[in-house]
Amino acid sequence: HMFAMFGSTVLVPILTGLSVSTTLLFAGVGTLLFHLVTKGKVPVFLGSSFAFLGGYFAIAPMMEDGSSNVEMIPYACFGVACAGLLYLVMAGLIKLFSARKIMKFFPPIVTGPIIIAIGLTLSQSAIDSCSSNWLVALVAIIAVILCNIFGKGMIKIIPILIGVVASYVVGIIAGEVDFTVVKDASWIGFPIVKDMTVLGLFGDNFDGAMLVSAIITIMPIALATIVEHIGDVSAISSTVGKNYIQDPGLHRTLLGDGLATCLAALFGAPANTTYGENTGVLTLTKVYDPMVVRIAAGFAIVFSFCPKVSALISCMPTATLGGVSLV
Repeated sequence: HMFAMFGSTVLVPILTGLSVSTTLLFAGVGTLLFHLVTKGKVPVFLGSSFAFLGGYFAIAPMMEDGSSNVEMIPYACFGVACAGLLYLVMAGLIKLFSARKIMKFFPPIVTGPIIIAIGLTLSQSAIDSCSSNWLVALVAIIAVILCNIFGKGMIKIIPILIGVVASYVVGIIAGEVDFTVVKDASWIGFPIVKDMTVLGLFGDNFDGAMLVSAIITIMPIALATIVEHIGDVSAISSTVGKNYIQDPGLHRTLLGDGLATCLAALFGAPANTTYGENTGVLTLTKVYDPMVVRIAAGFAIVFSFCPKVSALISCMPTATLGGVSLV
C-alpha cells in the first residue's frame, strides 16, 4: 500500500510547489481520520488528488525559477479547504435524500469535461518539463506504458513509481541530478512549513479579492472528485465483497474524505482523495483488513519527519517529472 500510493502522492506537491513532507504527513493523518469516521471498516488509503492541479496552477503558479509561490499558496490552500466543505454538504444531502437521488444531478456529461480540462491544463507544463531532457523524459513515459500494458501483479499497480525510479537513474547517469540538497538535509525534522499553511494568509499583504477568487476557482472541482470518490468506494466494495455504500454508508466515506481534505489544505498539503492504486493492492493481495492500510498510513507519517526523503524527491530531474506528468 505504501509503494502503491507513493509515486502519485509525492508528484502532486512537486508539481504545485507544496511540501513533500507535509503531503506525506497528511496522507497518513487523513487516512487515519477517514478510518475513524468510517468506523474502521473501509480499507481505503487517501493520497494526493490530481484533480485540483488546475486550481493550484491558476491561483499559485510556480515561480519562473521553479521555486514555490509561497505568497500565493495559502490562498490556493484555503480554496481547497472550502472545496473539502462541499464533501460535507454532499454527505449531509446523501444522508437526507439517498445517494441515488443526489447523483442524478452529476452525470458523466457534467463531470467529464471538468476532468478533461484538468488534464489539458497540465499538459503544457508537462511538455515544458520534458523539453529539458527528452531522453530522460522518454524513459519515464516508456516505463510507465510498458508496466501498464505488460506488467503483472504489483508491477502493474505501481507504474508511476517504476517510471520515476527508472528515469531518475538515467538522469543520474546523464548528470541531471545534484545530491547536495540531500547531503545537507537533516535526518529528522518537522514536516509543516508555516508560510504555506492558511495561517500564512493573515499578514500585512492579505488580499481579500484573491481569497474570494481562489474559493470560486477551486471549490467547483470538488464536484468531479466527489464523483471519483463514489466510483472508488463502489470499486472497493466490489473487490472486497462488502457494500460500503450501505455500511458504513456513503455519507460517512464522503465525510471522512472531506474532513481529511480540509485538514490537509489548512496545513499546506494537497487535497486528499481515495486511491485506485490501493484498490489494486487489495485485488492483488486478497488481504482486506483495514488495519493493514492504517499501518501503511503510519509509515507515511514516519517518512514525513525525515527531510532527507523530501530532499531526495525534490532532486528528481525536471524531465522525469515532465514524463510522468505527461502520462
